[in-house]
Amino acid sequence: MNAYEKVQAARSSSRPSGKFYIEHLTDSFIELHGDRRFADDPAIIGGIGMIDNIPVTLIAMERGDKIDERISRSFGCPKPEGYRKALRLMKQAEKFKRPVICFIGSSGANCGIGAEERGQGEAIAENLMEMMTLKTPIVSVVIGEGGSGGALALSVADKLVMLENSVYSVISPEGCASILWKDAKKADEAAEALKLTADYLKEQGIADVIIEESGKTNEEICNNLKITIMNIIKENMKLPEKELLTNRYNKYRDII
Repeated sequence: MNAYEKVQAARSSSRPSGKFYIEHLTDSFIELHGDRRFADDPAIIGGIGMIDNIPVTLIAMERGDKIDERISRSFGCPKPEGYRKALRLMKQAEKFKRPVICFIGSSGANCGIGAEERGQGEAIAENLMEMMTLKTPIVSVVIGEGGSGGALALSVADKLVMLENSVYSVISPEGCASILWKDAKKADEAAEALKLTADYLKEQGIADVIIEESGKTNEEICNNLKITIMNIIKENMKLPEKELLTNRYNKYRDII
């Protein structure tokens, strides 16, 4: 597949979203709600789960399946309270020494006027700052379309894992084409120029691991993802706190 075909695959309505991975990775899961400031944002699911007898905090972007659910979840585009809920759960995880796993699959943060009035940019920026120094292992997984700062707000991690047909970019190909060429129909050209595919991002040191999808069922992909995530977590749980944070800092300093 070329770059734009992978964008379309990442956006496919049949592609599993955050809830699927939480359900299939965990032995048990308790969802927690609210940011303790304004409201609960259903576009982000978060809570505590058990994987291989290890307690973890899981945070996932969720677009929903049926149309009424998708509307209630803002089609997976989180609002400020969603990012603040995620940060609240991350700080809780830090307190109780639980690793954090984030699942990213959204075209971007909610662009409504209410989200802007409640500090969308500040909420995203606060997550970036806090995740960089969070004193517990973090693994982020791009499971579909990872778009703009909305995706970045859950992406500061010790390791960034990408599914083979996921994409990760500062802007959508259509948005890029509209700005550069005043023509959204040139999205396929923009997708190539943006270098947003998993293989290119791994080559550049942004993504650390790619999970193959070709010829595999969703369950098989999930099993392989579980093995990868747990290997990363177990390795990072052995590190002294200072080394964990230094490695995370250097990962982003070394990105070209």
